[in-house]
Amino acid sequence: MIHNLIVRLAIIFITCMGATTALAEATFPSKPIRIIMPFSPGGGGDMVVRSVADRLGKRLGVPVIIDSRPGASGFIGAQMVAEAPADGYTLLMGFDGSLVVATNVLKPPFHPISDLAAVTKLADSPLLVLAHPSFRPSSIKELVDASETTSDGLPYGSAGRGTTHHLVGELLTLKTGAKLLHVPYKGGAAAIVDAVGGQIPLVITVLPTASAFIKDGKLRPIAVTSRERVAALPDVPTMMEEGVPDFDVMSWYGIFAPAGTPPAIVEKLQSNIAVVLEDPQVRDLYLKAGFIPSGNNPSEFAAQVQADYQRWAQVVKAVDMQPE
Repeated sequence: MIHNLIVRLAIIFITCMGATTALAEATFPSKPIRIIMPFSPGGGGDMVVRSVADRLGKRLGVPVIIDSRPGASGFIGAQMVAEAPADGYTLLMGFDGSLVVATNVLKPPFHPISDLAAVTKLADSPLLVLAHPSFRPSSIKELVDASETTSDGLPYGSAGRGTTHHLVGELLTLKTGAKLLHVPYKGGAAAIVDAVGGQIPLVITVLPTASAFIKDGKLRPIAVTSRERVAALPDVPTMMEEGVPDFDVMSWYGIFAPAGTPPAIVEKLQSNIAVVLEDPQVRDLYLKAGFIPSGNNPSEFAAQVQADYQRWAQVVKAVDMQPE
């Protein structure tokens, strides 16, 4: 008798839980959505996510709030999302440098594959090796030659240790023998400020973060990291054109939810973001800044995240980057 009662109560509990979950999915969203931005305001990722947030909020009928939580190569913000309720109301604006590169180096207390659910990729962007105008070398070969005359190496800024920006410098060292000294910052915008001010001679960052400074002549591009030249900077050679073999690096930006978020909620977020990315004003803004808009589905994005995580694990091992 008691056993039957327990079974019935269990069935009622499971049924109620299922009904509650179904109701939550059907009514999503019913309150503001928060997107954690794990780097300082003003960088490429900040521009990417803010360009879609208001339009996404209008489509969903609730405010979409950007919450900047910079630090620790993006791990502070990413961990907040990994530990948040899996209900779609706390999202992450993640990028490859912090999620599939830095996690291979610094081993944070979350895993980008098992603790986060890929929603959609917002955009891709090439990276640039940039110099302060007072830095005389104008090619990768001249940069390498100049580095050999330094005792500690030529300083270059990045968005943080273990990010794609950082790894581009490590790859350049690996492939050319250049002597470079990494200077990590809490985001690409902070690194740009010191490069423009002349505190560091070099910075490696994405095109959108640097485009305005390039136009104003405050930073000089030496090379792009993509396989093909960038339409916005047609006169800037690629790393491979500069004699660095097999150098093809693109940075991506995307939206993630906590692992376990109901597929219906993930799909609703993705489908609405994809529509926003088709908006002519958003596409024009992205393309002029040097971004390539995406909006792929969750399974496609998840597959890319997995593949890139494995790819960068091999690169990190090859350059012997050790956790600090």
